[in-house]
Amino acid sequence: MLLLLLGIIVLHVAVLVLLFVATIVSQWIVGNGHATDLWQNCSTTSGNVQHCFSSSANEWLQSVQATMILSIIFSVLSLFLFFCQLFTLTKGGRFYITGIFQILAGLCVMSAASIYTVRHPEWHLDSAYSYGFAYILAWVAFPLALLSGVVYVILRKRE
Repeated sequence: MLLLLLGIIVLHVAVLVLLFVATIVSQWIVGNGHATDLWQNCSTTSGNVQHCFSSSANEWLQSVQATMILSIIFSVLSLFLFFCQLFTLTKGGRFYITGIFQILAGLCVMSAASIYTVRHPEWHLDSAYSYGFAYILAWVAFPLALLSGVVYVILRKRE
């Protein structure tokens, strides 16, 4: 049982790290000395000087920012609730609340990545650019968060 709990916690922390990195790092779109994320657009000129400007104030980009932040909040809250329920839940009880918040985190990151994917061609038509690793990490965090949430819902507390 202890090994199972350790595995679940490691999976949850891995999801949290993926969510934080995907939200913070400026690598959602890369190419030709240019990197774009949810918060700023950066370009590297000759001499490795990097110039960064705030991202546009489009509603769709703000919704992506909001849902990524919500996914982090839900995942942190889920981890906190897991530890609270671990010590207060009666024997045989299930971690429903923890699982629901983790599933919500997965759905939020899926929504954010989906909106970003759909709206991407509207402002980016150059084939020299491609999706960066932070965008891919967001998509990787989605199934892992859902898996973690389902494991929490199925998990029963034992002594």
